[in-house]
Amino acid sequence: MSSLLVKGADMRVLVTGASGFVGSAVVARLAADATVLVRAASRRAAAPLDDRIEQVRVDSLGRDTDWSGALVGLDAVVHAAARVHVMRETSADPLAEFRRVNVSGTLALARQAAAAGVRRFVFISSIKVNGEATERDRLYRADDTPNPVDPYGVSKHEAEVQLRELATASRMDVVIVRPVLVYGPGVKGNFASMVRWISRGTPLPFRSVDNRRSLVAVHNLVDLIRTCLRHPEAANQTFLVSDGDDVSTPELLSRVAKAMGRSPRLFPVPLAALRALGTIARRRAQIERLCGDLRVDIGPTCARLDWSPPSTM
Repeated sequence: MSSLLVKGADMRVLVTGASGFVGSAVVARLAADATVLVRAASRRAAAPLDDRIEQVRVDSLGRDTDWSGALVGLDAVVHAAARVHVMRETSADPLAEFRRVNVSGTLALARQAAAAGVRRFVFISSIKVNGEATERDRLYRADDTPNPVDPYGVSKHEAEVQLRELATASRMDVVIVRPVLVYGPGVKGNFASMVRWISRGTPLPFRSVDNRRSLVAVHNLVDLIRTCLRHPEAANQTFLVSDGDDVSTPELLSRVAKAMGRSPRLFPVPLAALRALGTIARRRAQIERLCGDLRVDIGPTCARLDWSPPSTM
């Protein structure tokens, strides 16, 4: 392992989950900064992309993972690795599996980072800590009482609680970032499914949906993470992040279609009928995400960090 000494670098950062959607974007953005040297940790370590990125292979994320070698000489950690939403869950106890990775694994890394003298730990959490949906005239805020519903959200909330306790008991700052749905090149999951629908010209029954949802471009999320690594006002704070441009599902589909040079094939179906179909097809949660509201207030984030999303949707 190299000594992390590169001329001009004044910050040395470990990024976990470096082969994932968000983690890889963080690595690329930080490596483009001449003042930052990146150590990229993932299950699929590859040859270094350049002399500013050092690859570290980590086979698992749990309470017994040894991070000692990866933490030598670091100033900060961006923890993007996690067990995320599983489309086809096979575990008999999903919450236990989420806790094993997202709580125990996160705390093991954070404790070792604090012991190694790391000054700042940026934890990529989730808006699911706040809940699954907002009322029409209400926005989620970072200081709301947490209301996680699914095992993933519960595990992220529990990790946040224990990280704050660690920050109080150590000299390491903890910064918590709760993104909404992240989109951009390489995105997977529900957003990727939506793009496929449009690409195939699939008729979609969402023309009558009148909702508002916050989303965040991966570029905007990474810019905020980069800000949180250095900004003194970020220490031991929790930040919500979005593009600041809430859209309805029909509007989102139309914007994606336009970007692809296509026309969306939308037709109206009453919301009650959509929900009934979702229940019959065991897809009620997906229907609620497509038809319900989930909006966040990024005003406090922008004000404290003197930040604004650099890219529009």
